[in-house]
Amino acid sequence: MNSTIVNIREIGPVLFERSRRAKHVNISIKANTGIRVAVPSGISFQKAEKLIQSKISWIKKHQLKFKKAEKAHKVFFNDENIDIRAAKLLLTNKLTRLAGQYGFSINKITIRNQKTRWGSCSSLNNINLNIKLAKLPEELVDYVLFHELVHTKIKNHGQAFWAELDYYVGDAKKLDKKLKKIKLGFL
Repeated sequence: MNSTIVNIREIGPVLFERSRRAKHVNISIKANTGIRVAVPSGISFQKAEKLIQSKISWIKKHQLKFKKAEKAHKVFFNDENIDIRAAKLLLTNKLTRLAGQYGFSINKITIRNQKTRWGSCSSLNNINLNIKLAKLPEELVDYVLFHELVHTKIKNHGQAFWAELDYYVGDAKKLDKKLKKIKLGFL
């Protein structure tokens, strides 16, 4: 097994990944990828998990920094100007948290100022998000995030896609219509 995700009650999902380059167990916490543990070939995932258990307070301290940034989203959410750093942190944290919470597998997250799309998902599960999402109501932000997460499993807009999306956001078609009424170029 090259990788596994373990949900640790105090800190949430943790990705344990086998690494040929790692000489020691290495913990990284990032806004866009969450908690990742690089495990050298000579150490079992169980032993690495025990190490993580001993580092929970350190991990929680770093997670708190990301949560504070998420709370700050109310400061810029409806402002004319977007705080780009805060918006990127908010969107990557939220997408990563939702992916971990609902078992979606994402690869890379990119946030840019796009003119024509709110988001997209590649065949490699790389998700692109528009920075202007930070100006939308939270219900529409959640819709776009779940829309792209569902695309990690279903790569088209068929009936199965919309049924799956409805499971997460309720009436997905209604939210899609609301989103289409917003002129992206004028935000």
